[in-house]
Amino acid sequence: MEMEHGYRGPAGGGAEGGFDCEEAIHTLYTFLDGELTLERRLDIQRHLEECSPCLEAFDFEAELKIVIARKCRDSVPPSLLDRVSRALADASGPGVGSEDPGGMSTL
Repeated sequence: MEMEHGYRGPAGGGAEGGFDCEEAIHTLYTFLDGELTLERRLDIQRHLEECSPCLEAFDFEAELKIVIARKCRDSVPPSLLDRVSRALADASGPGVGSEDPGGMSTL
């Protein structure tokens, strides 16, 4: 998604500290996922506060992420959960990670 209006943020964009719209939209997903440094997060927040088209894009993507998280969940049958739990318990039983007489790990 590319914004055409060219807003450059309070510091003029790019390396000077502000973000232009293309940068803001490009980093939107890492912003939503909380994967940015505090400084970059604050830069994007300032941009979103002053740029309504980017804020609309942000709001849309944030809402979409919430809807997907709520609706796209697979339920696991209880019988499968039981089988996996038993398999994990069996695998973590005595002897796991110990060495056999030949010097090979049992993992």
